[in-house]
Amino acid sequence: MKIAKQKSDFATPFTVKNAITKGDLFTKLSGIIMGLGNFKNGQFEKSLIYFAIEIGYIMFMIKNGFYYLKMLPTLGTRKAAEVWNEQKQVYEYVQGDNSVLLLLYGVVTIAVTLVFIYFLCDSLKSAYKVQYYKEKNWKIKSFKEDVEDLFDSNLHKLLMFLPFSGILIFTILPLLFMIAMAFTNYSDIGDHLILFDWVGLKNFKTVLGLGGKIGQTFWPVLGWTLIWAFFATFLNFFLGMILAIVINRKETKGKAFWRFCFVISIAIPQFVSLLVMRTLLQRDGAINTLLLNAGLIKTALPFWTNATWARVTVILVNCWVGIPYTMLQVTGILQNVPAELYEAAKIDGANPIQIYFKITLPYIMFIMGPYLITQFTGNINNFNVIYLLSGGAPVEVGKTAGKTDLLVTWLYKLTIDYKYYNLGAVIGILTFIILSIVALVTYRNTASYKDEEGFQ
Repeated sequence: MKIAKQKSDFATPFTVKNAITKGDLFTKLSGIIMGLGNFKNGQFEKSLIYFAIEIGYIMFMIKNGFYYLKMLPTLGTRKAAEVWNEQKQVYEYVQGDNSVLLLLYGVVTIAVTLVFIYFLCDSLKSAYKVQYYKEKNWKIKSFKEDVEDLFDSNLHKLLMFLPFSGILIFTILPLLFMIAMAFTNYSDIGDHLILFDWVGLKNFKTVLGLGGKIGQTFWPVLGWTLIWAFFATFLNFFLGMILAIVINRKETKGKAFWRFCFVISIAIPQFVSLLVMRTLLQRDGAINTLLLNAGLIKTALPFWTNATWARVTVILVNCWVGIPYTMLQVTGILQNVPAELYEAAKIDGANPIQIYFKITLPYIMFIMGPYLITQFTGNINNFNVIYLLSGGAPVEVGKTAGKTDLLVTWLYKLTIDYKYYNLGAVIGILTFIILSIVALVTYRNTASYKDEEGFQ
């Protein structure tokens, strides 16, 4: 027995398939000469726009596009050199290929081609639509009416145009460029900063393998990154929540004063706080100096020279910076918990611990679940705290990453300090994959927790 497919409420007959199979000659030719079907049925302005897009694309491809696509497989082979000019009797500098530009322009050309294909399909659908309207003796909209629709029924298209263009230009294209770079030997190793080649999965093998220095560094940095993200997220969350609950108690006096004491740290820019703490915790900083002068310690505490001390220090300082934010958010949630829930629980004989786990925590988790996911993924990429506070220290001799470096700070060092752009791109891709997996797992656990507690 065949089950009939349910048609979508938004199904439309104006598709590319219908335009090719059911369209007339002019509609089908719109896939070759854009706008021809619209022109035949009186939509002259719209047909000219489609035709101008096609002419612009063809001119771009003839002038530059085909060259960039042709050079994309090799990324250039000509080296810069000095050539003797017999007429002038001098050496002239002849510029060679630049693989970075060829890769970038190749990616842009592919993106432009995909955008053109979208408009080509839209031209076919538009031509079939106007043909369909004409066959049904329906009114065909003029160009003026189409423009007016952009401020009425198609307002969403007008409003989404600029944001989508920004995402395409400033997010998608750089990501595609970075992903492509991960499959090249673009780095200072072997002097491949001007001319470089495709190397396939070699860089992934270098990073993920344990045979070389990079591979031996990646796995410890990944482990520390996940440990850091866990403690930086959940310590801030639970300590901030406990602080908010304590301050929000009826028995607590001067609630506004206590909140002010903790919130005042937010008024100071975070980078200022981190740099001040970094200075205070130096071997000859104010904290070590005060402790030595007071006779409480005999040698300076190794805040940034011992791996364990450095890792614990960055976690604690991050708590000091982040707990006030959580406290404010949880305070707002607690003030909206129905008082009847607590009164009913007390009447039923529930103690404070039971009330916390059965009412307060599920209510907070129901609202702050997405916030926890955002915080956890954000802490994996928490560049500011690590770089400004410890700078990745301590760093062993010959290592490219320190004991407190996260994947993101290590990526920064590989690209800026060592010019290993290809390896940096690989680590960027792996970080994205790790973030996706962590976010998915965290989301599922949070959702299951809500379901178990009845918050649906």
